[in-house]
Amino acid sequence: MAILDLRNELIEEVSAKKDFLVDLCSKLVRIPSESPTSDTREIVQMIVEFLQGIEGAEVSVHTLEEPIQNIVARIKGNGQGKRLIFNGHLDTYPVGDLSFWTVDPFGELKDGKLYGRGSSDMKGGIASYLLAFMILANYRSEWSGEIVLTLAGDEETMGVKGTKFLLDTVEEATGDAMICGDVGSPLVLRFGEKGLFWLELNAVGKPGHGAHVHKGVNAIDRLIEGISKINETLRNLPVQHDEAVRKAILTASVESEEISGKGETEVLESVTVNFGEIEGGTSPNLIPAKASARADIRLPVGTTIAQVDEKVKAIVDSIEGLSYKVLRQYEPNFSDVNHEIFSLTAGNVREIMGQNPVITMRVGASDARHYRLSKQVPTVVCGLTPYNLGGPDEYIELDELLDVAKIHLLTAFDYLRKE
Repeated sequence: MAILDLRNELIEEVSAKKDFLVDLCSKLVRIPSESPTSDTREIVQMIVEFLQGIEGAEVSVHTLEEPIQNIVARIKGNGQGKRLIFNGHLDTYPVGDLSFWTVDPFGELKDGKLYGRGSSDMKGGIASYLLAFMILANYRSEWSGEIVLTLAGDEETMGVKGTKFLLDTVEEATGDAMICGDVGSPLVLRFGEKGLFWLELNAVGKPGHGAHVHKGVNAIDRLIEGISKINETLRNLPVQHDEAVRKAILTASVESEEISGKGETEVLESVTVNFGEIEGGTSPNLIPAKASARADIRLPVGTTIAQVDEKVKAIVDSIEGLSYKVLRQYEPNFSDVNHEIFSLTAGNVREIMGQNPVITMRVGASDARHYRLSKQVPTVVCGLTPYNLGGPDEYIELDELLDVAKIHLLTAFDYLRKE
């Protein structure tokens, strides 16, 4: 069969299975897998049963620490070739206060939308993978190499017990290229993401009565001074821009900000600091003995963890009674946008959606970084557009779910097809 005819047949296969895809996604959303505790046992059982029904699929479950279970599944094509990975996370944000939801937080279909926690982040992407995996198994004579699914828990809390664990312990979890269907937009492909540096700032003082401030030292005052200096210093930290990365960010700016919000471009190119937690004191009339704050610092390409750590240490050392510790960290990371996985994905977005996608960096984190940082695997993020991400009434558009499934399927086929 001619390649064009075969590709059209694959597209028709997905279209014919729209109801199947929606039902599959709905079943995934109906299974709670909130993080914490990232209990993925029930959703893993459901997916394993689905995968075991696919002829030739090799399926295994891997666990570093219960209740976080992870899946690796693969199918082999017709002969030796490249290995393509579909990576995704099974855990979700917490549902939160049910009183804010106007629909069932574990799945409700209405007006061409699927509502529910994790529908966009990222059970829609998982459903897309599973359909692509199933269809490609039926066409294995037409492509070579391997397609591997790595479906993990623990992403919302850094992925150490999920994707990172799989990459460290399971040989077939890595490959020649990776498609990540994490939340975003099929019209804005992502080739990298900012680094992360979480710190805890601790201040100690000399306690006493609030009326006798001359006899004590206020720990909160010391903490505020540290916060102020860290904010000012890091937000003005010089960035040694990678020209290729910067060009991609600026080229994509208009289209990307239509989806991700005005100001995204500036955020992608600069260090951001968010002190999101603060504690201290027991009463207004007492001088606090201690105070603490925790910050989320994001680093653009062109800065390093070492640079940020050095600046923070210098500030802390300059203020008596102040100390800090690093809670989490990883470097900025990106893939070469000239790799074929990007051109293939972009071409299929254009074919299916009739629009040219842009390719840029990602502000937030994803498990894609583990593939870039640990294994240097070229990785593209192409996922569903989120609505009410992390909040009440999260949902996806069903028509876009179908489009993304076609894009994932065609990109995998194009990457692995036999010439």
